[in-house]
Amino acid sequence: MPKELQTPIGRIFIAEEVIAMVAGTAAMECYGLAGMASRRQVKDSLTEFLGRDNPGRGVEVHIRDDKTVVDLHIIVVYGMKISEVAHNVMQKVRYMLQDTLGITPDRVNIFVQGVRVPEES
Repeated sequence: MPKELQTPIGRIFIAEEVIAMVAGTAAMECYGLAGMASRRQVKDSLTEFLGRDNPGRGVEVHIRDDKTVVDLHIIVVYGMKISEVAHNVMQKVRYMLQDTLGITPDRVNIFVQGVRVPEES
């Protein structure tokens, strides 16, 4: 179900996939984030196989009764304070959705799915 925005000259409908892409791109810019955890294994595996980037990976958007909830499934870099990384991701995603799409999410939920240890060379 797309998000509907009312303007003086008409209505704008924004698909959940677009919201997920903006949220995923914003999250990946945060320091301490190693990556996004896949929620749709088959779709994300196919996307990687085809050599395409999937900025909406690990992001789920739920729009119900004009309420927008964004769930992000993340992987944090080992040694980083998990609560700080999660808080930074929440704030960055909220800001980018407001700034680029004009959507203020009611909730931004972070699910830490793992910790990635950097590979030493």
